[in-house]
Amino acid sequence: MSKINSEETVVIRRRDLHNDYYSLTFGPLKGISRCRPGHFIHVKLPTSDIFFRRAMSVASVNPESRELEIIFKVFGRGTTRLARFRSGDPIDVLGPLGVGFSKPKKRERVICVAGGIGFPPLLYLATSLVAAGFDPKQIEFFYGGRSAPDIIERQRIRKLGVNFHPVTEDGSVGKKGLVTHHVAELIEARPDEKVRLYACGPEGMLRSTNQLGLDMGVPGELALEAPMPCGIGVCLGCVVPLTKGGYARVCYDGPVFQIGEVAL
Repeated sequence: MSKINSEETVVIRRRDLHNDYYSLTFGPLKGISRCRPGHFIHVKLPTSDIFFRRAMSVASVNPESRELEIIFKVFGRGTTRLARFRSGDPIDVLGPLGVGFSKPKKRERVICVAGGIGFPPLLYLATSLVAAGFDPKQIEFFYGGRSAPDIIERQRIRKLGVNFHPVTEDGSVGKKGLVTHHVAELIEARPDEKVRLYACGPEGMLRSTNQLGLDMGVPGELALEAPMPCGIGVCLGCVVPLTKGGYARVCYDGPVFQIGEVAL
């Protein structure tokens, strides 16, 4: 992990994405040049009753203006406070932190598997690949949720030119069912193609994606979600067991791990 920076910056934009989803963009940030898809930041909330910082996945960066965006859903006290930020408000940011995604090979078909609020790091990954010249038609972007309100920023994904596959459990948007089922169908339909999986989302979805990769012999990486009180590997609050024995810290050794590496 590279040198850790804590910076005081300001909120530039706040967007209400509806249904308790929000986007915050802040900057300028000095350390933004080191940020890669899969990295996260630690945000300090300006309140005395919430002691720990909040870990937030990076959704996008603008290297020229040194701006960084996070997208999140309101779940508890921390995200409720975060959603109250407005343009011009000061904010303290620690990061970028963690281990990011590795780059796919040019001939590999990239399959992004996003579930719920696990969507931001995969948006960042797909955007970065397209910007670097990777053929967007070689990217399959699967996005699963319970119903239509959980599939946010649809037009933004489509504008990338990738093959977008929304999936909802109730069928209100896209295909009906579990997102991993439709991912498996696509892989089975392309037996002669080399593919690589990238996933982030709820534990159940990650467990299914991990097993899918193992069963079908498909390599890939999973971005895990876990409570991260310190964000730098000190407190051991985000430890996960490894399949070969021992443990890893999600915040320091991850959050990105190889398929089959973590005992999910």
